[in-house]
Amino acid sequence: MSEILVQGYHSLKGELEIQGSKNAALPMMAAAVLHKGTTVLNYVPRIQDVFCMMGILESMGCVCTMEGHRLTIDAGCLTDVRIPEKNGKAMRSSIVLLGALLGRSGEAYAHYPGGCSIGSRPIDMHLDALEKLGAVFREEEGIIHAQTMRLKGSTISFDYPSVGATENVLLAAAGAEGITVLKGAAREPEIAALCGMLQAMGAEIWGTGTDCLMIHGTRRYKDVVRDVPGDRIVTGTYLSAVMAAGGEGVFKRSSPKDLDCVVKTMEKAGAHIRILDDVLEVKMKGRPKAISVETNPYPGFPTDLQSMMMVLLAIGDGRGCLKETVFEGRFATAKELHKMGAGIIIEGKEACITGQKSLTGARVQACDLRGGAALVIAGLAAEGETVITECHHILRGYEDICRDLRCLGAVIRREA
Repeated sequence: MSEILVQGYHSLKGELEIQGSKNAALPMMAAAVLHKGTTVLNYVPRIQDVFCMMGILESMGCVCTMEGHRLTIDAGCLTDVRIPEKNGKAMRSSIVLLGALLGRSGEAYAHYPGGCSIGSRPIDMHLDALEKLGAVFREEEGIIHAQTMRLKGSTISFDYPSVGATENVLLAAAGAEGITVLKGAAREPEIAALCGMLQAMGAEIWGTGTDCLMIHGTRRYKDVVRDVPGDRIVTGTYLSAVMAAGGEGVFKRSSPKDLDCVVKTMEKAGAHIRILDDVLEVKMKGRPKAISVETNPYPGFPTDLQSMMMVLLAIGDGRGCLKETVFEGRFATAKELHKMGAGIIIEGKEACITGQKSLTGARVQACDLRGGAALVIAGLAAEGETVITECHHILRGYEDICRDLRCLGAVIRREA
């Protein structure tokens, strides 16, 4: 298993173009299944989760061609409606194919999805919502079998703004007869990207960007060419890296308009940030300030950047607090940061963090995608060398975190 080795105490300076968004690309790929034609996506990140989704689509009969960051999907010859067990359990996002397959073929087989170990993340909301659209589910030996004679529009209300469940409803409703109203929808920018794609394909959608969506489905889809937006979580990751190591960075295609809460939080923690169109510039001197942060669904502070904030508070000036309200397993990284000398006390959903002037390099293990990236950032701010194991988690969401950080001046390498 490969490892990432980081030498700390090297300030950063440089410029990067941010990769395409993982969380936007995957549901956009699923949307291609609705159309018996060709879909082209630009700025697709070359990451494990994307290749996993390509494998699923190809197993169903789709033809996927990746040239650089341009992905062409021909779903005209869909021959299977089964999500392979290996792929489905490796990547939670595969569950959004349920809605797309029901909208296209009226049937789907799926296993309970996998991915990172950051909490229970049940899919009951997905299944309940799809049932309201006319799907019938049977479960046999861990396999979910979904069927419908014809999906029909309905009114659905969510008690919690689940991103995945919102995407599944959008994909199913786009292929349903009539109008679907979804109340309590997630508002993440990736949802807006999916809405934009479905509209370009032929569906009618009102309320994009709000918590109430209205979808008028269609069976007459069109070939489309769409750009995947820049990955706001990757931007936040590298913004955190500059704050931890000190220095300055310029990030192009950074989707700063979608990072308002993150930018304000990082400025409170001491970063100097300037935004020009789609470019974010950051400068950092000295240790981060101790602040209190609570994760929340968009437009709140994203849970995907909570581990990075934990690192910043661990080297901060004073005592800070983190409250995790989305995924209970996000604090797993604290155990690894303890090995580096971090002062973190976990009490339920809160982490009280006493900042240290310096962390110490150690051998640590990535427990999940974002936690692994956070440990890389911790290594940038630690004395000596930090070795991150199980870094296959990081490859799920970052094209090449070592390459990107080297462009900023970090001393980092990956070894097989």
